[in-house]
Amino acid sequence: MTRIVPPLRLGVNIDHVATVRNARGGALPDPVRAAQLACAAGADGITAHLREDRRHIRDADMRRLKDVLLVPLNFEMAATDEMVALALELKPHASCLVPERREERTTEGGLDVIGGGIDLAHKVEALSHAGIRVSLFVAPDEDQIARAADIGAAVIELHTGAWCDFIAAGEHDAAQAEFARLRAAAEQGAKLGLEIHAGHGLDFASAETIAALEPVRELNIGHFLIGEAIFVGLEGAVRQMRAAMARGRAHVGTDKAA
Repeated sequence: MTRIVPPLRLGVNIDHVATVRNARGGALPDPVRAAQLACAAGADGITAHLREDRRHIRDADMRRLKDVLLVPLNFEMAATDEMVALALELKPHASCLVPERREERTTEGGLDVIGGGIDLAHKVEALSHAGIRVSLFVAPDEDQIARAADIGAAVIELHTGAWCDFIAAGEHDAAQAEFARLRAAAEQGAKLGLEIHAGHGLDFASAETIAALEPVRELNIGHFLIGEAIFVGLEGAVRQMRAAMARGRAHVGTDKAA
């Protein structure tokens, strides 16, 4: 029988188009235009992180994205009362809850789902009740994933940052061990009924590798694509990423997926 491999979606994060815009204080480059170009090149969805300090994406960006996009909008956000209220107002397709510290350059580590307690569970419930698909950005940790399922999240997004850092540092053994954790986490989450996404630090090569993990249904990639767009254009970068993901997906169930 022919093996049917579930499709793999690409979500493009357009935060750092807004970072460049904000550096000059004007209106350009427009992150909404970037989102539209990414979609034209094959993105299945758009992710935008409205941080508490508004360092890149702004409230008006989120509203414009919700108004003009024909693909799902993933509202990446801290698990705060303010952000939950904004999500309930905007009603994006999905909300991905992430840890957030003012002094960090980018999201560091996964959300502490266990430490979030009943308050986090209530936020997940409120968003889900409004028809918003809730994703929790987590490290590949068995206990955190089990708790994510317990509190009713529909999705977990596995934090691939540590794995990508090990690859960049040439730490082959550590990278292999972290990839094994990611594989186990993806399999565990899928068995618990969670949809599995992955993201953070991915480039063409690492996206191709993780695309071979069958439980993974979506990759969310931003910084690398925006950087690559300087050299090949955003549409070109997105098309190259789709090609890398397709190459990796072709290896699902083979030795190359190990």
